Amino acid sequence: MATAETKAPAANMVWIESAEFAMGSEDFYPEERPVRRVAVDGFWMEARPVTAADYRRFVRETAYLTVAERPLDPEQYPDADPDLLQPGSLVFRKAPGPTPLTDIRNWWRYVPGAYWKRPGGPGTTINGRDNHPVVHMAWEDVEAYAAWAGKELPTESEWELAARGGLEGATFAWGDEHFPDGKAMANTWQGQFPWENLKIDGHEGTSPVASFPPNGHGLYDMTGNVWEWTTDFFSQRRDDEVESPCCVPRNPRVTSPNESFAVGQPGDQFPRRVIKGGSHLCAPNYCLRYRPAARQGHMVETSTGHLGFRCIVRQNADG
Repeated sequence: MATAETKAPAANMVWIESAEFAMGSEDFYPEERPVRRVAVDGFWMEARPVTAADYRRFVRETAYLTVAERPLDPEQYPDADPDLLQPGSLVFRKAPGPTPLTDIRNWWRYVPGAYWKRPGGPGTTINGRDNHPVVHMAWEDVEAYAAWAGKELPTESEWELAARGGLEGATFAWGDEHFPDGKAMANTWQGQFPWENLKIDGHEGTSPVASFPPNGHGLYDMTGNVWEWTTDFFSQRRDDEVESPCCVPRNPRVTSPNESFAVGQPGDQFPRRVIKGGSHLCAPNYCLRYRPAARQGHMVETSTGHLGFRCIVRQNADG
């Protein structure tokens, strides 16, 4: 059994002790409910998200092309504008003023030519931003990196245990106060999303990893900055998932995509996996999801300018 003193399997990894904890929240969004106790075996987790420099090393060694760099199959996007059926990704565009929050097209644009090295599209670059999280990562892209690195992606329960930093039941990764002593603890949106960013935290867009204090486990950027992929397929919580007194689920995970499709919504032909942690675009007036319990479903083939990942190494091969 590994301990915190055991040598890390790779640089910049932190040991997360095996624990039982209360997963989820009753206080915010419906998909976080119900709170239930789960048990998770110990594992190693990268102390910060995978950076642009990390991903560059992977691409240089493997010549890997991300999903955002590949031609699109028109049969997979039957309702798409033919002019947009070219490699690209979703890029945030700040609105010029107050705008309805009911249509994400008011701030998201599909930008041909946007990918991890051109995060804002053609003419933009990651030069000078090596220590920022890599973004525009579809699920296949993070799986490929993890396999190359000899690591894995966390389950939702592993990720949430790590993000809580030992503060079971706390609202945020650092406690219950939003801005303790007036200090920003994560890279999020302050002001009225999507048009007014007051930048109280000092950043607009992604920030260099480890720009904010670590949580109780020594992990940086577990909430805010960029969303992070987990292996679980997305499904809504159900009341019957609450544990019985005699049986606490151990290492729970959702391995079937059957309930993950957003039927009747754009892209409902693609399964969704759980992403966690929120991003620099999360604001209380729209998306208070820079919390350990928060979760969303994200289509596996879709990359965006605020979605990255980090890897883990499990102590036992079977997880």
